[in-house]
Amino acid sequence: MADPASVEPPARHASPSNGSISHRSSFAENMRHSPRSQRHPSFTQAAVQELINHPPAPRTGDPRFAGRDWRQIHLGELVQRSAVRWAELDTAVEKATHELVEGGSPNVILLREHATDTTVCGTFDYNDLNAYLLVVVGLAHPDEDQLELFSALAKKTREGTQIPLRDIQDLAKKAPLVTLSEREDLSKAIEIFGSGVHRILVCKQDTTEVVGILSQLTLVKFLWDNGSSFPSIDQLYPMILRDLNIGTLQTISINGDRLLMDALQLMSHEGLTSVAVVDNALNVVGNISTADVKLLTTTSSLPLLKSSCIHFISVILSERGIGDGKDSFPVFHVTPYSSLAHTVAKLVATRAHRMWVVEAASPSPSAPATPLATPSLTHAVISPPQPGSSPASPALTSGFPAVSASALPGARISGRLTGVITLTDILNLFARQSGLNPLSPNDSRSRRRRSSSSSMRPSIDSASRSSIDLRR
Repeated sequence: MADPASVEPPARHASPSNGSISHRSSFAENMRHSPRSQRHPSFTQAAVQELINHPPAPRTGDPRFAGRDWRQIHLGELVQRSAVRWAELDTAVEKATHELVEGGSPNVILLREHATDTTVCGTFDYNDLNAYLLVVVGLAHPDEDQLELFSALAKKTREGTQIPLRDIQDLAKKAPLVTLSEREDLSKAIEIFGSGVHRILVCKQDTTEVVGILSQLTLVKFLWDNGSSFPSIDQLYPMILRDLNIGTLQTISINGDRLLMDALQLMSHEGLTSVAVVDNALNVVGNISTADVKLLTTTSSLPLLKSSCIHFISVILSERGIGDGKDSFPVFHVTPYSSLAHTVAKLVATRAHRMWVVEAASPSPSAPATPLATPSLTHAVISPPQPGSSPASPALTSGFPAVSASALPGARISGRLTGVITLTDILNLFARQSGLNPLSPNDSRSRRRRSSSSSMRPSIDSASRSSIDLRR
């Protein structure tokens, strides 16, 4: 899960602290019972919602880009060589995992044959780590041509032998590496990103030497922060998602009562970086991403695989100390009536790749499209295990209370899942608005899922449709 934003999206260049968010929530709660709440407000709720949906643009962006056509800005101006992290193919997975977790954004390590090489021959990211984890704990089901590889990895794991990155390069299905020269302009990059590619390796001109990594999120944040310098894009921000007709109704979610290992298998099979966690009424109650696998990299944390998705969400929130130690749900949802500005601000603040689209409580601008405060996990009913069920291990019985998805106030947390909007959708919109011709995002989704590993299908098919919802 990406770093969460708790309530309304920040204005550009703003970084709201958890303390200030808690203060605003407490102030709103106190005012609800104040005599002043009976007075006619001088600032209407409709006006407040308008400000939330349409955050004010900054007065100035980065002066380096003021007055320039964004399509002619060079890729080399947006990347930094210091963000490129390398590992050799013979580096142990454990060491590479530590560097991946500690290094942070852009959440990828480039691989090379020798330490002196500057040409990339592969990558190691959280999708690879997820696939590797599923293999070593015995949750992957290899295809016939993978049996020998999986057996060798299992044997090395049992013997405590270090496994090099070279041995796991074929576990996760990957799209081909995309490279561009540092002298290429952003119009080329946005057309590629809008077609479904998630990252571009930027090379020194006329060489294969990698000098930077440009991600979809980096580009979306750049265009957001400097929107006032790019009128053709900035004019789109006030429009609502319904009118822009972007995103897809095809969503993949998992019930909060399902085990975490089911969610990891689902993401691996579908080639996803995150999946929505829903209650029994398909209300979004959380989000699990492949980046959250970093919480499962120690032996002591492996029992979490047999905990529920809801419990794992509480672990994620606890690790990040959301709301100064108070449980709360990060805002990973928007509605069809949310503006593009509202949506992009949330994506930038949470560093997420997608926002879940939920049913709006009311299309009226006088009613907030998303809740201004969210209940905590402590409001949910702690329920005993289902009759006839038995815990997988004693550790699960004593350590993981069962929070039932049926007990969560999902409708108050967000709303019923109806679609999803991704960074690809947004960059595709920007590309088309600028006269470019990217491929359809839905076509790229179909290709990705066709190329994803079929080794997880037995586990997915064995789950009930009420637990794993594939909304096509």
